[in-house]
Amino acid sequence: MSELTVLVIGSGGREHALAWALSRDPGVRAVHCAPGNPGTSRVGTNHPLDPMDGAAVASLARSLASDLVVIGPEAPLVAGVADHVREAGIPVFGPSGAAAMLEGSKAFAKEIMEAAGVPTADARLCVSMDEVVTALDEFGPPYVVKDDGLAAGKGVIVTGDRDAALRHAAGCRRVIVEEFLDGPEVSLFALSDGRTVLPFEPAQDFKRVGDGDTGPNTGGMGAYTPLPWAPPGLVEDVVATVIQPTVDELARRGTPFVGLVYAGLALTSRGLRVVEFNARFGDPETQPLLTRLKTPLGRVLLAAATGTLADEPPLEWGSGAAVAVVLAAAGFGRESLVWLRRAADARPRDVELLLLLAQSCAATEQGDCARRFYGWAARLEPQNDAAQLGLGLEHLQQGQLDEARVALARAIRAGPGNPRAYEAAAQVERQRGRPPREFAALLQAAGRVARVEQRLEAQVQVAAAAGQTMLAALE
Repeated sequence: MSELTVLVIGSGGREHALAWALSRDPGVRAVHCAPGNPGTSRVGTNHPLDPMDGAAVASLARSLASDLVVIGPEAPLVAGVADHVREAGIPVFGPSGAAAMLEGSKAFAKEIMEAAGVPTADARLCVSMDEVVTALDEFGPPYVVKDDGLAAGKGVIVTGDRDAALRHAAGCRRVIVEEFLDGPEVSLFALSDGRTVLPFEPAQDFKRVGDGDTGPNTGGMGAYTPLPWAPPGLVEDVVATVIQPTVDELARRGTPFVGLVYAGLALTSRGLRVVEFNARFGDPETQPLLTRLKTPLGRVLLAAATGTLADEPPLEWGSGAAVAVVLAAAGFGRESLVWLRRAADARPRDVELLLLLAQSCAATEQGDCARRFYGWAARLEPQNDAAQLGLGLEHLQQGQLDEARVALARAIRAGPGNPRAYEAAAQVERQRGRPPREFAALLQAAGRVARVEQRLEAQVQVAAAAGQTMLAALE
Protein backbone atom coordinates (compact mmCIF):
# COMPACT_ATOMS: atom_id res chain seq x y z
CA MET A 1 0.00 0.00 0.00
CA SER A 2 1.38 3.41 -0.98
CA GLU A 3 1.62 6.13 1.65
CA LEU A 4 -1.69 7.84 2.35
CA THR A 5 -2.82 11.44 2.39
CA VAL A 6 -5.61 11.67 4.95
CA LEU A 7 -8.10 14.50 5.52
CA VAL A 8 -9.72 14.63 8.98
CA ILE A 9 -12.96 16.64 9.26
CA GLY A 10 -13.74 18.33 12.59
CA SER A 11 -12.26 20.64 15.20
CA GLY A 12 -12.42 18.93 18.61
CA GLY A 13 -10.28 16.85 20.92
CA ARG A 14 -11.47 13.70 19.14
CA GLU A 15 -10.16 15.02 15.82
CA HIS A 16 -6.85 15.98 17.46
CA ALA A 17 -6.52 12.39 18.74
CA LEU A 18 -7.36 10.96 15.30
CA ALA A 19 -4.87 13.27 13.56
CA TRP A 20 -2.20 12.43 16.15
CA ALA A 21 -2.68 8.69 15.71
CA LEU A 22 -2.69 9.00 11.92
CA SER A 23 0.50 11.07 12.00
CA ARG A 24 2.22 8.20 13.85
CA ASP A 25 1.19 5.65 11.20
CA PRO A 26 4.23 4.95 8.97
CA GLY A 27 1.82 4.32 6.10
CA VAL A 28 0.48 7.90 6.24
CA ARG A 29 2.40 10.53 4.29
CA ALA A 30 0.39 13.64 5.19
CA VAL A 31 -2.41 14.58 7.57
CA HIS A 32 -4.76 17.48 6.83
CA CYS A 33 -7.51 18.77 9.14
CA ALA A 34 -10.52 20.94 8.34
CA PRO A 35 -11.08 23.19 10.13
CA GLY A 36 -8.86 21.63 12.81
CA ASN A 37 -7.65 23.38 15.96
CA PRO A 38 -4.33 24.55 17.45
CA GLY A 39 -3.59 20.99 18.55
CA THR A 40 -4.10 19.48 15.11
CA SER A 41 -1.80 22.10 13.58
CA ARG A 42 1.08 20.41 15.42
CA VAL A 43 0.53 17.07 13.68
CA GLY A 44 -0.93 18.15 10.34
CA THR A 45 -2.04 21.08 8.18
CA ASN A 46 -5.24 22.95 9.02
CA HIS A 47 -7.64 24.27 6.38
CA PRO A 48 -10.53 26.71 6.99
CA LEU A 49 -13.75 24.93 6.08
CA ASP A 50 -17.37 24.53 7.12
CA PRO A 51 -17.55 20.82 8.04
CA MET A 52 -21.30 20.83 7.27
CA ASP A 53 -20.68 21.78 3.62
CA GLY A 54 -20.45 18.43 1.85
CA ALA A 55 -19.54 19.91 -1.53
CA ALA A 56 -16.74 21.96 0.05
CA VAL A 57 -15.39 18.91 1.90
CA ALA A 58 -15.35 16.87 -1.31
CA SER A 59 -13.68 19.73 -3.19
CA LEU A 60 -10.95 20.09 -0.57
CA ALA A 61 -10.37 16.33 -0.55
CA ARG A 62 -9.92 16.39 -4.35
CA SER A 63 -7.56 19.37 -4.25
CA LEU A 64 -5.37 17.62 -1.65
CA ALA A 65 -5.44 14.33 -3.62
CA SER A 66 -6.72 12.67 -0.46
CA ASP A 67 -6.61 8.89 -0.31
CA LEU A 68 -8.97 8.84 2.69
CA VAL A 69 -11.36 11.25 4.38
CA VAL A 70 -12.20 10.67 8.08
CA ILE A 71 -15.29 12.52 9.36
CA GLY A 72 -15.18 13.02 13.12
CA PRO A 73 -18.35 14.78 14.38
CA GLU A 74 -21.87 13.44 14.22
CA ALA A 75 -23.61 16.49 12.73
CA PRO A 76 -21.82 16.35 9.33
CA LEU A 77 -22.45 12.60 9.18
CA VAL A 78 -26.18 12.95 9.77
CA ALA A 79 -26.21 15.81 7.25
CA GLY A 80 -24.84 13.45 4.59
CA VAL A 81 -21.36 14.93 4.14
CA ALA A 82 -19.91 11.43 3.67
CA ASP A 83 -22.28 10.93 0.72
CA HIS A 84 -20.76 13.93 -1.08
CA VAL A 85 -17.24 12.54 -0.61
CA ARG A 86 -18.24 9.06 -1.85
CA GLU A 87 -19.92 10.57 -4.88
CA ALA A 88 -16.58 12.23 -5.67
CA GLY A 89 -15.00 8.76 -5.74
CA ILE A 90 -12.88 9.25 -2.60
CA PRO A 91 -12.81 6.61 0.16
CA VAL A 92 -14.42 7.98 3.31
CA PHE A 93 -14.54 6.63 6.84
CA GLY A 94 -18.00 7.63 8.05
CA PRO A 95 -21.52 6.36 7.41
CA SER A 96 -23.95 7.74 4.86
CA GLY A 97 -26.58 10.20 6.05
CA ALA A 98 -29.15 7.38 6.05
CA ALA A 99 -26.99 5.00 8.11
CA ALA A 100 -25.94 7.82 10.48
CA MET A 101 -29.56 8.06 11.62
CA LEU A 102 -28.53 5.29 14.01
CA GLU A 103 -27.34 8.25 16.07
CA GLY A 104 -29.43 10.98 14.47
CA SER A 105 -32.73 9.55 15.71
CA LYS A 106 -33.10 7.54 18.88
CA ALA A 107 -36.47 6.34 17.62
CA PHE A 108 -34.79 4.97 14.47
CA ALA A 109 -32.11 3.29 16.60
CA LYS A 110 -34.84 1.62 18.70
CA GLU A 111 -36.52 0.42 15.50
CA ILE A 112 -33.25 -1.09 14.24
CA MET A 113 -32.58 -2.76 17.59
CA GLU A 114 -36.05 -4.25 17.71
CA ALA A 115 -35.73 -5.62 14.18
CA ALA A 116 -32.26 -7.02 14.92
CA GLY A 117 -33.16 -8.50 18.30
CA VAL A 118 -30.65 -6.29 20.13
CA PRO A 119 -31.28 -5.99 23.90
CA THR A 120 -32.13 -2.45 25.00
CA ALA A 121 -34.28 -0.51 27.45
CA ASP A 122 -38.06 -0.57 27.08
CA ALA A 123 -39.03 2.87 25.73
CA ARG A 124 -41.85 5.07 24.45
CA LEU A 125 -41.62 7.63 21.64
CA CYS A 126 -43.57 10.73 22.72
CA VAL A 127 -44.72 13.56 20.46
CA SER A 128 -47.01 15.26 22.99
CA MET A 129 -46.74 16.21 26.63
CA ASP A 130 -49.70 13.97 27.46
CA GLU A 131 -47.72 11.03 26.08
CA VAL A 132 -44.68 12.11 28.10
CA VAL A 133 -46.73 12.23 31.31
CA THR A 134 -48.16 8.76 30.62
CA ALA A 135 -44.71 7.31 29.92
CA LEU A 136 -43.16 8.87 33.04
CA ASP A 137 -45.97 7.41 35.14
CA GLU A 138 -45.53 4.02 33.47
CA PHE A 139 -41.78 3.73 34.10
CA GLY A 140 -41.50 5.69 37.34
CA PRO A 141 -38.31 7.19 38.80
CA PRO A 142 -35.47 7.51 38.08
CA TYR A 143 -36.84 9.19 34.96
CA VAL A 144 -34.90 8.88 31.68
CA VAL A 145 -35.87 11.38 28.96
CA LYS A 146 -33.93 11.66 25.69
CA ASP A 147 -34.21 14.20 22.90
CA ASP A 148 -34.90 12.14 19.78
CA GLY A 149 -32.45 14.14 17.67
CA LEU A 150 -28.80 15.15 17.88
CA ALA A 151 -27.83 17.01 21.04
CA ALA A 152 -24.03 16.71 21.20
CA GLY A 153 -24.25 14.23 24.02
CA LYS A 154 -26.33 16.57 26.16
CA GLY A 155 -29.89 15.66 25.17
CA VAL A 156 -30.48 13.18 28.00
CA ILE A 157 -31.69 13.74 31.53
CA VAL A 158 -31.70 11.06 34.22
CA THR A 159 -33.39 12.37 37.34
CA GLY A 160 -35.63 11.52 40.22
CA ASP A 161 -37.29 14.94 39.84
CA ARG A 162 -40.44 14.52 37.76
CA ASP A 163 -40.74 18.28 37.12
CA ALA A 164 -37.18 18.38 35.79
CA ALA A 165 -38.00 15.48 33.45
CA LEU A 166 -41.09 17.32 32.19
CA ARG A 167 -39.12 20.54 31.65
CA HIS A 168 -36.55 18.67 29.61
CA ALA A 169 -39.26 17.04 27.48
CA ALA A 170 -41.01 20.38 26.93
CA GLY A 171 -37.88 21.74 25.26
CA CYS A 172 -37.81 18.96 22.63
CA ARG A 173 -40.05 18.30 19.64
CA ARG A 174 -39.94 14.51 20.13
CA VAL A 175 -38.56 12.57 23.04
CA ILE A 176 -37.87 9.00 24.06
CA VAL A 177 -38.93 8.14 27.61
CA GLU A 178 -37.47 4.86 28.72
CA GLU A 179 -36.92 2.62 31.69
CA PHE A 180 -33.89 3.27 33.89
CA LEU A 181 -31.03 0.82 33.41
CA ASP A 182 -29.03 -0.05 36.52
CA GLY A 183 -25.41 -1.16 36.56
CA PRO A 184 -22.14 0.29 35.21
CA GLU A 185 -21.92 1.71 31.71
CA VAL A 186 -19.33 0.71 29.12
CA SER A 187 -18.40 2.12 25.70
CA LEU A 188 -17.39 -0.29 22.95
CA PHE A 189 -16.27 0.91 19.50
CA ALA A 190 -16.13 -1.25 16.38
CA LEU A 191 -14.97 -0.48 12.87
CA SER A 192 -17.42 -1.55 10.16
CA ASP A 193 -17.14 -1.82 6.39
CA GLY A 194 -20.85 -2.56 6.07
CA ARG A 195 -20.43 -6.32 6.60
CA THR A 196 -17.40 -7.11 8.78
CA VAL A 197 -16.80 -5.53 12.19
CA LEU A 198 -13.51 -5.12 14.07
CA PRO A 199 -13.89 -4.24 17.75
CA PHE A 200 -11.77 -2.02 19.98
CA GLU A 201 -11.14 -2.73 23.64
CA PRO A 202 -13.85 -1.33 25.94
CA ALA A 203 -13.61 2.01 27.74
CA GLN A 204 -15.69 3.81 30.33
CA ASP A 205 -16.53 7.51 30.29
CA PHE A 206 -18.01 9.83 32.89
CA LYS A 207 -20.55 12.49 31.90
CA ARG A 208 -21.57 14.31 35.08
CA VAL A 209 -19.75 17.57 35.62
CA GLY A 210 -18.90 17.26 39.31
CA ASP A 211 -16.57 15.12 41.39
CA GLY A 212 -18.12 11.93 42.67
CA ASP A 213 -20.38 11.65 39.59
CA THR A 214 -22.51 14.63 40.62
CA GLY A 215 -24.11 17.54 38.77
CA PRO A 216 -25.66 17.83 35.31
CA ASN A 217 -24.73 15.66 32.33
CA THR A 218 -22.15 16.92 29.84
CA GLY A 219 -20.81 15.53 26.60
CA GLY A 220 -18.12 13.77 28.67
CA MET A 221 -15.66 14.78 31.39
CA GLY A 222 -13.17 11.94 31.07
CA ALA A 223 -12.60 8.27 30.21
CA TYR A 224 -10.20 5.40 30.82
CA THR A 225 -9.22 2.05 29.33
CA PRO A 226 -8.83 -0.92 29.79
CA LEU A 227 -11.51 -2.08 32.22
CA PRO A 228 -9.99 -4.71 34.50
CA TRP A 229 -13.36 -5.29 36.17
CA ALA A 230 -15.24 -6.05 32.93
CA PRO A 231 -16.61 -9.60 32.72
CA PRO A 232 -14.64 -12.10 30.60
CA GLY A 233 -15.86 -12.37 27.03
CA LEU A 234 -17.58 -8.95 27.10
CA VAL A 235 -16.22 -7.83 23.72
CA GLU A 236 -17.16 -11.08 21.98
CA ASP A 237 -20.62 -10.98 23.57
CA VAL A 238 -21.27 -7.39 22.46
CA VAL A 239 -20.09 -8.08 18.91
CA ALA A 240 -22.30 -11.17 18.64
CA THR A 241 -25.47 -9.78 20.24
CA VAL A 242 -25.30 -6.04 19.54
CA ILE A 243 -22.91 -4.74 16.90
CA GLN A 244 -22.95 -7.44 14.21
CA PRO A 245 -26.77 -7.80 14.25
CA THR A 246 -27.12 -4.01 13.98
CA VAL A 247 -24.71 -3.79 11.04
CA ASP A 248 -26.47 -6.73 9.38
CA GLU A 249 -29.89 -5.10 9.80
CA LEU A 250 -28.72 -1.82 8.29
CA ALA A 251 -27.19 -3.70 5.36
CA ARG A 252 -30.44 -5.65 4.89
CA ARG A 253 -32.27 -2.31 4.57
CA GLY A 254 -29.89 -1.12 1.85
CA THR A 255 -28.06 1.37 4.10
CA PRO A 256 -24.74 -0.33 4.92
CA PHE A 257 -22.90 1.24 7.83
CA VAL A 258 -19.31 2.14 6.91
CA GLY A 259 -17.51 3.79 9.78
CA LEU A 260 -17.39 3.54 13.56
CA VAL A 261 -20.25 1.96 15.50
CA TYR A 262 -20.21 3.20 19.09
CA ALA A 263 -22.29 1.06 21.42
CA GLY A 264 -23.08 2.66 24.76
CA LEU A 265 -23.90 -0.25 27.05
CA ALA A 266 -25.25 -0.91 30.54
CA LEU A 267 -24.26 -4.08 32.36
CA THR A 268 -27.51 -4.42 34.27
CA SER A 269 -28.72 -6.90 36.85
CA ARG A 270 -30.80 -8.44 34.02
CA GLY A 271 -27.95 -8.65 31.54
CA LEU A 272 -26.41 -6.55 28.79
CA ARG A 273 -28.50 -3.65 27.44
CA VAL A 274 -27.81 -0.95 24.82
CA VAL A 275 -28.16 2.57 26.20
CA GLU A 276 -27.46 4.33 22.89
CA PHE A 277 -25.68 4.10 19.58
CA ASN A 278 -23.36 6.73 18.14
CA ALA A 279 -22.20 6.79 14.54
CA ARG A 280 -18.64 8.04 15.14
CA PHE A 281 -15.69 7.92 17.50
CA GLY A 282 -16.74 8.97 21.00
CA ASP A 283 -15.21 11.92 22.77
CA PRO A 284 -13.44 11.55 25.26
CA GLU A 285 -13.04 7.75 24.92
CA THR A 286 -11.14 8.12 21.63
CA GLN A 287 -8.20 9.86 23.30
CA PRO A 288 -7.17 7.08 25.73
CA LEU A 289 -8.06 4.30 23.27
CA LEU A 290 -5.87 5.65 20.48
CA THR A 291 -3.05 6.18 22.97
CA ARG A 292 -2.96 2.40 23.51
CA LEU A 293 -3.68 1.27 19.94
CA LYS A 294 -0.62 -0.36 18.30
CA THR A 295 -2.26 -1.21 14.96
CA PRO A 296 -1.59 1.52 12.35
CA LEU A 297 -4.80 3.55 12.32
CA GLY A 298 -4.73 4.71 8.70
CA ARG A 299 -4.56 1.15 7.40
CA VAL A 300 -7.65 -0.11 9.23
CA LEU A 301 -9.71 3.03 8.56
CA LEU A 302 -8.96 2.67 4.85
CA ALA A 303 -9.88 -1.03 5.01
CA ALA A 304 -13.25 -0.09 6.50
CA ALA A 305 -13.79 2.61 3.88
CA THR A 306 -12.97 0.24 1.00
CA GLY A 307 -14.79 -2.88 2.22
CA THR A 308 -11.74 -5.01 3.07
CA LEU A 309 -11.94 -5.30 6.87
CA ALA A 310 -12.26 -9.09 6.59
CA ASP A 311 -8.60 -9.15 5.51
CA GLU A 312 -7.44 -7.37 8.68
CA PRO A 313 -6.21 -9.18 11.82
CA PRO A 314 -7.61 -8.22 15.26
CA LEU A 315 -6.46 -4.85 16.56
CA GLU A 316 -3.30 -4.85 18.68
CA TRP A 317 -3.07 -3.02 22.00
CA GLY A 318 -0.24 -1.80 24.16
CA SER A 319 0.08 -2.79 27.78
CA GLY A 320 -0.78 -0.47 30.62
CA ALA A 321 -3.68 1.93 31.00
CA ALA A 322 -4.67 5.31 29.59
CA VAL A 323 -6.84 8.02 31.12
CA ALA A 324 -8.30 11.19 29.58
CA VAL A 325 -9.44 14.05 31.82
CA VAL A 326 -11.28 17.02 30.35
CA LEU A 327 -9.88 20.40 31.37
CA ALA A 328 -12.85 22.75 31.78
CA ALA A 329 -13.53 26.20 33.15
CA ALA A 330 -14.47 26.41 36.82
CA GLY A 331 -18.18 25.73 37.17
CA PHE A 332 -18.41 24.28 33.66
CA GLY A 333 -22.07 24.07 32.67
CA ARG A 334 -23.07 27.06 34.78
CA GLU A 335 -20.45 29.75 35.31
CA SER A 336 -19.02 29.01 31.86
CA LEU A 337 -22.14 30.70 30.47
CA VAL A 338 -20.25 33.94 31.15
CA TRP A 339 -18.56 33.76 27.75
CA LEU A 340 -21.91 33.35 26.01
CA ARG A 341 -23.25 36.38 27.87
CA ARG A 342 -20.22 38.39 26.80
CA ALA A 343 -20.77 37.30 23.22
CA ALA A 344 -24.41 38.37 23.46
CA ASP A 345 -23.35 41.75 24.83
CA ALA A 346 -21.02 42.12 21.84
CA ARG A 347 -23.70 40.94 19.35
CA PRO A 348 -26.92 42.13 20.96
CA ARG A 349 -29.04 41.58 17.83
CA ASP A 350 -27.92 38.02 17.09
CA VAL A 351 -31.15 36.12 17.77
CA GLU A 352 -29.63 32.66 17.24
CA LEU A 353 -26.94 33.41 19.82
CA LEU A 354 -29.55 34.69 22.27
CA LEU A 355 -31.60 31.53 21.82
CA LEU A 356 -28.51 29.37 22.39
CA LEU A 357 -27.81 31.28 25.59
CA ALA A 358 -31.43 30.96 26.73
CA GLN A 359 -31.40 27.20 26.09
CA SER A 360 -28.12 26.84 27.98
CA CYS A 361 -29.57 28.74 30.94
CA ALA A 362 -32.68 26.56 30.89
CA ALA A 363 -30.58 23.38 30.74
CA THR A 364 -28.74 24.43 33.91
CA GLU A 365 -32.01 25.41 35.64
CA GLN A 366 -31.29 29.15 35.65
CA GLY A 367 -34.84 30.28 35.01
CA ASP A 368 -34.31 34.03 35.41
CA CYS A 369 -31.42 33.89 32.94
CA ALA A 370 -33.46 31.83 30.46
CA ARG A 371 -36.44 34.20 30.61
CA ARG A 372 -34.16 37.19 30.11
CA PHE A 373 -32.62 35.88 26.90
CA TYR A 374 -35.78 34.29 25.48
CA GLY A 375 -37.46 37.65 26.09
CA TRP A 376 -34.59 39.52 24.46
CA ALA A 377 -34.82 37.31 21.36
CA ALA A 378 -38.62 37.63 21.28
CA ARG A 379 -38.44 41.44 21.37
CA LEU A 380 -36.00 41.46 18.46
CA GLU A 381 -38.06 38.96 16.43
CA PRO A 382 -41.67 38.86 17.68
CA GLN A 383 -42.51 36.25 15.00
CA ASN A 384 -39.79 33.84 16.16
CA ASP A 385 -41.82 30.90 17.46
CA ALA A 386 -38.83 29.29 19.24
CA ALA A 387 -38.24 32.47 21.25
CA GLN A 388 -41.92 32.89 22.13
CA LEU A 389 -42.36 29.21 23.02
CA GLY A 390 -39.25 29.19 25.20
CA LEU A 391 -40.39 32.35 26.95
CA GLY A 392 -43.85 30.93 27.49
CA LEU A 393 -42.53 27.67 28.93
CA GLU A 394 -40.24 29.50 31.34
CA HIS A 395 -43.11 31.74 32.52
CA LEU A 396 -45.29 28.65 32.93
CA GLN A 397 -42.61 26.91 34.97
CA GLN A 398 -42.56 29.86 37.37
CA GLY A 399 -46.35 30.01 37.61
CA GLN A 400 -46.51 33.35 35.75
CA LEU A 401 -49.65 32.38 33.91
CA ASP A 402 -50.64 35.70 32.36
CA GLU A 403 -47.17 36.23 30.89
CA ALA A 404 -47.08 32.61 29.72
CA ARG A 405 -50.47 32.97 28.06
CA VAL A 406 -49.33 35.99 26.01
CA ALA A 407 -46.04 34.40 24.91
CA LEU A 408 -47.65 31.09 23.96
CA ALA A 409 -50.38 32.81 21.95
CA ARG A 410 -47.64 34.56 20.00
CA ALA A 411 -45.79 31.26 19.58
CA ILE A 412 -48.91 29.62 18.09
CA ARG A 413 -49.39 32.52 15.67
CA ALA A 414 -45.73 32.44 14.63
CA GLY A 415 -45.41 28.64 14.41
CA PRO A 416 -48.80 26.96 14.08
CA GLY A 417 -47.15 23.60 13.32
CA ASN A 418 -45.64 23.03 16.77
CA PRO A 419 -47.86 20.88 19.05
CA ARG A 420 -45.79 21.87 22.11
CA ALA A 421 -47.18 25.41 21.99
CA TYR A 422 -50.81 24.21 21.97
CA GLU A 423 -50.18 21.80 24.83
CA ALA A 424 -48.47 24.42 26.95
CA ALA A 425 -51.28 26.88 26.26
CA ALA A 426 -53.82 24.26 27.34
CA GLN A 427 -51.81 23.72 30.52
CA VAL A 428 -51.96 27.45 31.22
CA GLU A 429 -55.74 27.50 30.85
CA ARG A 430 -56.06 24.43 33.04
CA GLN A 431 -53.99 26.07 35.78
CA ARG A 432 -56.01 29.25 35.47
CA GLY A 433 -59.04 27.18 36.42
CA ARG A 434 -60.83 27.58 33.10
CA PRO A 435 -63.57 25.08 32.20
CA PRO A 436 -62.31 22.05 30.26
CA ARG A 437 -64.13 23.10 27.10
CA GLU A 438 -61.94 26.23 26.94
CA PHE A 439 -58.70 24.30 26.64
CA ALA A 440 -60.02 21.15 24.96
CA ALA A 441 -59.72 22.82 21.55
CA LEU A 442 -56.04 23.52 22.20
CA LEU A 443 -55.39 19.88 23.05
CA GLN A 444 -57.30 18.76 19.96
CA ALA A 445 -55.19 21.11 17.83
CA ALA A 446 -52.01 19.71 19.39
CA GLY A 447 -53.14 16.19 18.56
CA ARG A 448 -53.94 17.13 14.97
CA VAL A 449 -50.53 18.76 14.48
CA ALA A 450 -48.74 15.77 16.03
CA ARG A 451 -50.63 13.37 13.74
CA VAL A 452 -49.70 15.48 10.71
CA GLU A 453 -46.04 15.33 11.80
CA GLN A 454 -46.26 11.55 12.12
CA ARG A 455 -47.92 11.18 8.70
CA LEU A 456 -45.27 13.38 7.07
CA GLU A 457 -42.49 11.39 8.71
CA ALA A 458 -44.06 8.14 7.53
CA GLN A 459 -44.33 9.54 3.99
CA VAL A 460 -40.65 10.53 4.07
CA GLN A 461 -39.69 7.03 5.20
CA VAL A 462 -41.77 5.44 2.44
CA ALA A 463 -40.20 7.75 -0.14
CA ALA A 464 -36.70 6.98 1.15
CA ALA A 465 -37.39 3.23 0.93
CA ALA A 466 -38.70 3.63 -2.61
CA GLY A 467 -35.59 5.60 -3.52
CA GLN A 468 -33.32 2.89 -2.14
CA THR A 469 -35.23 0.24 -4.11
CA MET A 470 -34.90 2.26 -7.29
CA LEU A 471 -31.16 2.79 -6.78
CA ALA A 472 -30.67 -0.91 -6.11
CA ALA A 473 -32.52 -1.74 -9.36
CA LEU A 474 -30.36 0.73 -11.30
CA GLU A 475 -27.20 -0.81 -9.91
